[in-house]
Amino acid sequence: MDRLGTTQGHALPAHPGAPDGHGRPDRGARPDGGARGTTAVVFDLDGVLVDSFAVMRQAFTTAYAETVGDGEPPFEEYERHLGRYFPDIMEIMGLPLEMEEPFVRESYRLAHLVPVFDGVPQMLRELRAHGIGLAVATGKSGPRARSLLEQLGLLDLFTVVIGSDEVDRPKPAPDIVLKALAVLGSGPARTVMVGDAVTDLNSARGAGVTAVAALWGETDEPTLLAENPDIVLRAPAELLDACFGRARTP
Repeated sequence: MDRLGTTQGHALPAHPGAPDGHGRPDRGARPDGGARGTTAVVFDLDGVLVDSFAVMRQAFTTAYAETVGDGEPPFEEYERHLGRYFPDIMEIMGLPLEMEEPFVRESYRLAHLVPVFDGVPQMLRELRAHGIGLAVATGKSGPRARSLLEQLGLLDLFTVVIGSDEVDRPKPAPDIVLKALAVLGSGPARTVMVGDAVTDLNSARGAGVTAVAALWGETDEPTLLAENPDIVLRAPAELLDACFGRARTP
């Protein structure tokens, strides 16, 4: 495994797609078949694959207390910027960059408390069984993301796991998605990006891939829907229906 977490494997051709006249996925598509023809799926991590918000809140609270001092940690504001790289969020919020060290330390310490969303492992395994290439493109650092996925027993399901510290411009720029496409060998018209934040949708669209909104976590649903995602999913299993245009197998 290299520094980006690349493992053996490659995406096989999937079912024929239904692109528009320009060879792109139909941007009006929904889970009744809008992503058919997909050969690769790029996932955000927090709020999409894992329910990390309780641990994130605890780590943020500790980091704020150690670095800033007394007062109520502005976690709700922090949540509005999720998907971005932690140092970028600190800069946006006007908080000291020194918060990163205790935040990362506590995130590692509490990682065993992070659960995987129900249905995610089954969904990932079925996608892999159908030759779909899988990647993670996260606001976390690459080492922290790979450590968490390995602890959860999911790392081997992904061809590549890329953190925001491993691209020149993190989300909402398209760089992290484009890097995943290059490793997976999948074109934008055959790739979807699944995220729970506006930054994910912007990154997906900048890369020319289908932008999929995942609503099963603690996302700000009205804000996410206002961005007009190409596909809206309310459960992990719905991604199978979107990609294959059929009922999922047991």
